[in-house]
Amino acid sequence: MISTDMIESVRYKLYSRKNIDQIPQLENLPKELLVGIKTVSTVLPFRVNNYVVDQLIDWDNIPDDPIYQLTFPQPDMLEKQHFEKMHNLLKNNASKENIHSAARKIQMDMNPHPAGQMDLNVPEESGKTFNGMQHKYNETVLFFPTQGQTCHAYCTYCFRWAQFIGLESIKFASSNTNALVDYLQNHPEVTDVLFTGGDPLFMQAKILRRYIEPLIKARPGNLTTIRIGTKVPAYWPYRFLTDNDADDLMRLFEEVVGSGLHLSIMSHFSHSRELETPVVEAAVKRILNTGSVVRCQAPLVRHVNDDPAIWIKMWKTQVKLGAIPYYMFVARNTGSKEYFKISLARAFNIFAEAYKQISGLCRTVRGPSMSANPGKVMICGITELNSEKVFVLKFIQGRNTDWTNQIFFARYDEKACWLNDLKPAFGKENFFFI
Repeated sequence: MISTDMIESVRYKLYSRKNIDQIPQLENLPKELLVGIKTVSTVLPFRVNNYVVDQLIDWDNIPDDPIYQLTFPQPDMLEKQHFEKMHNLLKNNASKENIHSAARKIQMDMNPHPAGQMDLNVPEESGKTFNGMQHKYNETVLFFPTQGQTCHAYCTYCFRWAQFIGLESIKFASSNTNALVDYLQNHPEVTDVLFTGGDPLFMQAKILRRYIEPLIKARPGNLTTIRIGTKVPAYWPYRFLTDNDADDLMRLFEEVVGSGLHLSIMSHFSHSRELETPVVEAAVKRILNTGSVVRCQAPLVRHVNDDPAIWIKMWKTQVKLGAIPYYMFVARNTGSKEYFKISLARAFNIFAEAYKQISGLCRTVRGPSMSANPGKVMICGITELNSEKVFVLKFIQGRNTDWTNQIFFARYDEKACWLNDLKPAFGKENFFFI
């Protein structure tokens, strides 16, 4: 149990900042860094809160601090010509309309919805499109609650950055829980619903209840599990302790578990530092006390966590807190991908080096995994077969269920950073899933 003294010791008031000029720590930064932040934030969304700014970022290590890299736009996140265009517009005091129009053109060129999310994942039945939902894998439906399509702070690598730029035509969002219940009732293959965003735990507990309670009451189809994808334990752990409705949120978690459904909090911890504050430990304990499970996942990204030591510490700390290491992802090919991308060969070597230095309890983690168009593809190894150096790959999940758990091989390419960069091994023209 979490004591009253512990809760009071971590009481902290939230403020969020979208305006860079409102962050006092930036006042002493070199002018070129401020220019870079302001320029890139005209294209990529920016938001940060005082917990991240005050307690997670080491301001004596700028610009190299990993949490600063994780939350503040950097100049090289835009292509050179795009950066220069936006910088010139700002320097010349262009109108908001001209800046907005130029930003939109750049955004649409940054692959805003990778891996067929908009074209292939949105379910349709009898001429009806289920907006605000995705159903890529048989067992799991994703639902994007309308009020949860923002976050306490935006990760600069976020593959869902397009949710936050105010373009409704490419935004996933729905408040139609009746449609979700009906869809689940008609799809007995679905066992899991993942509430995602944005961040569903950004919502007040009473709003989140409106989405979850119908599932508890109806128990549609073969639903057994509710997942909530969230960065809140890392960016605002007070949500579970001292927010005005923290107790209400914990009661909701208990009700889900008490109904017989499994509740999994899919927490995004991107760096070991996010697990080091006392409030995180208290928050995770309180979540676990509801009977919920905490699973942890993050992409491997350059400038933030491309070091085996970071992952070793992160996985060990997660297990110590009672959480379950779940996935190391390859950062998706969207947004500022050129800034963050790591070759698949290096990604595998980082994972392998970290994996061999942890205990079996940490080895629940899987990766490096690419959430690509055909499915989740894991890099299992690099080896030599038939005198050819190859990547050994496996589908953890497939858009076609017959692909799941299938092993296949790709020619080794030290520069490849995504599934689309790879070629089949052994002289084959196409992979079996093409």
